[in-house]
Amino acid sequence: MVASGRGISMVHTMVFRSELQPMTPERFLGIDSSSSSRRKDLVFIVNPQGANGRTGREWRKLVPYLKSRLGKDCNICESLTSGPCHAIDITREAIREGADAVIAVGGDGTLHEFHYYKQVVNGFFWAGKPVASQMNESTRSTALGLIPLGTGSDFARTFGWKNDPCEAVERVARDPFSLGLRSKIDVGVISGESCENHYFINIADIHLSAKAGFHAARYKRFGKLCYVIGALQGFMGHQNKDMRIKFNEGEWVTCPKVTAICAGNAKYFGGGMKITPNADPFTGNLEVVILQDFKWYDFVLKLHKLYNGTHLSVKNVSTRRVLSIEVEDISGKGGIYIQSDGEHLGFLPKKISVLPAAIEMIF
Repeated sequence: MVASGRGISMVHTMVFRSELQPMTPERFLGIDSSSSSRRKDLVFIVNPQGANGRTGREWRKLVPYLKSRLGKDCNICESLTSGPCHAIDITREAIREGADAVIAVGGDGTLHEFHYYKQVVNGFFWAGKPVASQMNESTRSTALGLIPLGTGSDFARTFGWKNDPCEAVERVARDPFSLGLRSKIDVGVISGESCENHYFINIADIHLSAKAGFHAARYKRFGKLCYVIGALQGFMGHQNKDMRIKFNEGEWVTCPKVTAICAGNAKYFGGGMKITPNADPFTGNLEVVILQDFKWYDFVLKLHKLYNGTHLSVKNVSTRRVLSIEVEDISGKGGIYIQSDGEHLGFLPKKISVLPAAIEMIF
């Protein structure tokens, strides 16, 4: 991607052809940007293969409305991802070139094909620091945006957003500068024995739920049914585990018979399960919910409570707000899964912490 007086120009992207315009490696959806000194640069990142191609089809339907609402004030750059982690690279490049906003297009299933949206979030960071903080010169602050398509977004549910892409476009177009209303949100970060950090804005979870998510990713073609299939496979051979936990850099404590640990920056995961009901990405901390000694029938009997967020009063469920949590497997045998925003991140030991007000988001 290169900067020019006409806004942002991105390479290695596929774009729609406008009438009487030559096909170029990138372009602004047919919008004239000849006088763009006050126009805003918006980069829309789309996985055209998401949801078995549905994301690409729905995106093409949305483009005319997008142009009608934003084309007057904005340079609209479409970037179609072509492979794993491509969204990370596009996001970093857009920030370095001074984009006003990077907007992920999709639902949680296509937000990142279970980790697509998380890729965009991770693109805001490089080598453990925000990309913007590593710039040699002053650049515009780049905001994060979301346009849900397809099955919707668990993250969006925290804010009561509907699965309506036109409504999402209106959020972007809400103010005279076509930048929407911006607020800084917290970001979670997972670190471990490797040097690489992983960032998330929704929920990180450990053990059974993470194992179920790992299996669910193999059945994403079945839509929300994949969560049921993943849970059934996760229960096969499952054993609750004793773990060592350290909260907020304190002393290690033993937590017996752990079924699952969830650290929420937002409230929902797994297709609408309100697992961390008090989480709030504006508070500077994470809500940790720990389930202990759950059997398969506990989930059957209490599933409705997990979905409506009333499970915190259930026996063997505890919660607390933290700045960080470190978790180890006491047995040392390994094999305890961890994931965040639907992406499998390996196994314990891991540390989960919060970066307060780390990303500006369009609301």
